[in-house]
Amino acid sequence: MEISSSMPNFLFYFLILCCGTGFLVHKNWTAKESSGSSRPVDFKKFQKNYLFVYFCVMAGDWLQGPYVYALYSSYGFDQHDIAVLFVAGFGSSMIFGTFIGSLADRFGRKKFCLLYIVTYIASCLTKHVNSYSVLMLGRLLGGVATSLLFSVFDAWMINEHNARSFEGAWIGETFATAIFGNSCVAIAAGLVANFASEIAPLKNLRGEDFATSNDGGVFKGGFCAPFDVAILVLTLGGAYIQNNWGENFGHSSGGSVGADDTIKVLKKGFDSIVYNPSILLCGMISSLFEGSMFTFVFMWTPALQPSAGEDETLPFGLIFAAFMVACMAGSSLFTVLSKSLPIEEISKYTFVVAALSLFVPVITTSYNLIFVGFLVFEGCVGMYFPAMGTLKSKIVPESQRSTIYNIFRVPLNVIVLGVLLTKMEMSTAFFCCSAMLATAAACQFKLVAVLKEKDDSKGGEGGAVDEGGDEESLLH
Repeated sequence: MEISSSMPNFLFYFLILCCGTGFLVHKNWTAKESSGSSRPVDFKKFQKNYLFVYFCVMAGDWLQGPYVYALYSSYGFDQHDIAVLFVAGFGSSMIFGTFIGSLADRFGRKKFCLLYIVTYIASCLTKHVNSYSVLMLGRLLGGVATSLLFSVFDAWMINEHNARSFEGAWIGETFATAIFGNSCVAIAAGLVANFASEIAPLKNLRGEDFATSNDGGVFKGGFCAPFDVAILVLTLGGAYIQNNWGENFGHSSGGSVGADDTIKVLKKGFDSIVYNPSILLCGMISSLFEGSMFTFVFMWTPALQPSAGEDETLPFGLIFAAFMVACMAGSSLFTVLSKSLPIEEISKYTFVVAALSLFVPVITTSYNLIFVGFLVFEGCVGMYFPAMGTLKSKIVPESQRSTIYNIFRVPLNVIVLGVLLTKMEMSTAFFCCSAMLATAAACQFKLVAVLKEKDDSKGGEGGAVDEGGDEESLLH
């Protein structure tokens, strides 16, 4: 395929990123070797225990991502029908996820990690059925699973980390390693899913070629295959959790819980957010950044597609790999910077750079500049997750961690639903993303000031400590 004059040289950027990421990884490794700092064997074992599961569950998610829309389209559903399915998934995450988080705190994070496994496997199984109602059920289950994925696993890890009296600063190392490895998993999952989808064509159980009528038939092969691979990986992760993870809780365990108890738990979580400025700011930052990130996921393809000629297609696999390497570079840069700068300070400038990077499509039509801006944003994503994961581990009270994490996702899902339901122009969408990221930066500057004021009021002890310790005083 001949590349048009306006299309960026994606391979060139990819190779430059690989070199830069390799340099950062080497710098981290040599710095660790020269300092002679080595983590205790118990911590390394704990970290591997968590990361193995984390990579399994994220692989289960990555394997599905590229083929959800393609499978729905193969079943003969039009763009509107597919959009409704996606809206249902995010709506499910927004509504049911909030309650799920409070139950996880009460009944145990390990149990709800296993519930994620079961729920997502059930969602994968529905993809074999060419029935809109069954696929809708799958999207609803997938929405619940997504809320669990981005709350209970982090909550379990942070609780176990603190319960074993490991140093608080090491949490950032675990998050950074998780994000770096997650990018590798994403690339590998994309390759495996592509291979699986090409092994056999999409056919029904009678061996007949696919027909576009929605007859409720059960299909196998083709775009269904990546979901089957996801089931295998999720099953492996679930078995490991069952045999190697202990249980931990937020609220006191034991006894049954009714609707009134659940509402009280949710109200307490909302009160903690509203009356604690640090938690409120943390939630606003999380929702604004991740809302921009999901909007970017929907918009980067139409932003770059015009750079291809009429008879050309974008090298999606290479672009995705470049994004993931940029994310790896960001997580490696976070590790380097966190050795000399407070995480709160790193976050401030990460959000400023992210806001500028997504403003590029608003002010230029140069596809090279736009693509560089996208790579910079992905680098910021790689820095954001370990930084925010560490901040939330310090600020959010342990007793309500899963509850509050899921409440944070409510405005995030509102943003995503707004993007899906509104036909925005590309430049307008990126302007909104940049504005949200600039607002996140302003909130981060305010958060730093609030934490500093709290630190000064305590005589300079403890720095950015867990705000949960003041929960009762803030609520009364």
